[in-house]
Amino acid sequence: MNDALKGKRVLLGVSGGIAAYKAAVLVRLLRGSGAEVQVVMTRAAREFITPMTLQALSGNPVRCELFDEAHEAAMGHIELARWADAILIAPASADLMARLAAGMADDLLTTLCLASEAPLYLAPAMNQAMWRHPATVDNAARLARRGVTLCGPAEGEQACGDQGPGRMLEPEQLLALLAEALTPRGRSLDGVAVTITAGPTREGLDPVRFISNHSSGRMGFACAAAAAELGARVRLVAGPVSLPTPAGVERVDVESAEQMREAVLASPGAIFIATAAVADYRPAAVGAEKIKKGADSMRLELLRNPDILAEVAALELGRPFCVGFAAETENLVAHARAKLEGKRLDMLAANWVGARAEGGGFDSEENALELFWADGAESLPRAPKTELARELLARIAARYHETNK
Repeated sequence: MNDALKGKRVLLGVSGGIAAYKAAVLVRLLRGSGAEVQVVMTRAAREFITPMTLQALSGNPVRCELFDEAHEAAMGHIELARWADAILIAPASADLMARLAAGMADDLLTTLCLASEAPLYLAPAMNQAMWRHPATVDNAARLARRGVTLCGPAEGEQACGDQGPGRMLEPEQLLALLAEALTPRGRSLDGVAVTITAGPTREGLDPVRFISNHSSGRMGFACAAAAAELGARVRLVAGPVSLPTPAGVERVDVESAEQMREAVLASPGAIFIATAAVADYRPAAVGAEKIKKGADSMRLELLRNPDILAEVAALELGRPFCVGFAAETENLVAHARAKLEGKRLDMLAANWVGARAEGGGFDSEENALELFWADGAESLPRAPKTELARELLARIAARYHETNK
């Protein structure tokens, strides 16, 4: 039994979609973890699974209608809204997400979501084209900005035969994420040593010039703040960026990839999160004096920089739980999977940069991530990097504890 859920009052919302059948397993798991469960179904959900099934599993009457004479004398929707410690909607259809994003209250489930101060968690489930549609993307971003937590979706084969993102996370995954979210801040990584790299590196050409990239360091600094909130002992190895050090974080400033490598290997921690955009190459020779403009062209010889993440992941003694980042302009899934497997990482977070970033990526306040691990994947929709980092660290903490049982 997960003590984080023991005694918690979880309101499970079920909207219309083929994944509604998984709600039965989810109710059983929640009850098995010691939670008290009340189920609210939309009309469409009843086309896929019966209220009787969920009532038998939850041990409580299933609520379906906003105007219910048996409950409205006591304003039943307000009663439910106040009762819940957390609201989890699984599956959350595209229609339900749209109605929540618009602030609608046209049925019992959407009404109590507006009336409740409990944290709201959505497990999206829909066709991959619906998930990728700009309307759904916008709705997911709006909900995330309001503090709604989106759990997934995962990607894979769908009931309609399509492949791609849109599958609801499995009930076991949702249980773990909810337990992690309801664990008081400061406990899930309490005392765990976490080393995070952030920002770019600069590879000198001469005393005034260098090779670098557009990394702002924001995502890495947000991850450091989120890890500190979870109670971790955070060591932030930062390239040259102008960002304030998060509270409770030890900061080590570096310039070059070699300096970053030395700082990381000195103390890689129990969890290593490599968000830095480390330069792949450095000049073979660094001029002692400023290189003067003269010839019409100049040829540079570049040498390969050490792969810090691969080196840490290959440690035989004291190897940490390794999380990599990948910024891609094409073939994101293929490149991310190749990096995950090639470097033998525990988890990898990938995002688009360049023309496909749609307002995210480098030097942006927002981003979206695709998470990959050996036997799974999950999408974290576009959100402010501070919120996205909290979602990411919750997943990292859950995976870290799962692999260190």
